[in-house]
Amino acid sequence: MTPTVAAPSPTAARPPVDYVPKLFTVADLALLPSEFPSGPVRYELDNGRLITMTPPGDVHGAVEGNLIAALKYQGEFKGLGKARCGEVSIVLWRNPDRVVGADAVFIAAASLPIKRTSEGYLETIPELVVEVRSPNDTWASIQRKVDDYLAAGVKVVWVADAGSRQVMEHRPGQAVPVFGENDTLTVPDIILGFQLSVREALQE
Repeated sequence: MTPTVAAPSPTAARPPVDYVPKLFTVADLALLPSEFPSGPVRYELDNGRLITMTPPGDVHGAVEGNLIAALKYQGEFKGLGKARCGEVSIVLWRNPDRVVGADAVFIAAASLPIKRTSEGYLETIPELVVEVRSPNDTWASIQRKVDDYLAAGVKVVWVADAGSRQVMEHRPGQAVPVFGENDTLTVPDIILGFQLSVREALQE
């Protein structure tokens, strides 16, 4: 009588698959779809690793709009540089590629004309970057992004948090001041004469 051989259990331990993780590039990023059956999706590259993010909410959009309006009217329209918003993609460095989507940026006149990749992403490093914290953003992920901005040459990063009604200002090698609703945001070394109250910046 031929003995019966039991089929291997699907839960049995298996040796690890020998593979090299795929590192994505700026060119790869430009070809990825922005819409899946489950809904829209946004991407960043963290040293070649693909990061997916959820679309921003209404409060996020309101705060971003307030800040970009001020940067446009008090900066760009006065000929002091160029303002951009809407998760504008910035190539911070390459090999491996680090690509981030910033809520708002200001590129000073001294850094113009703007340089872009063939895919249309910013290669010019802005002097000022604004990050609006969403409820699902961890402080660790925000800090990692801030550190990378500063390492790439950004002079000032504002982190606006509607939840705490505060804006934090990050500069390389300096203490981080925290501005409340009664304070006024200024960046005289980037946009001379710029003034925006935190209360107005965080208005929903």
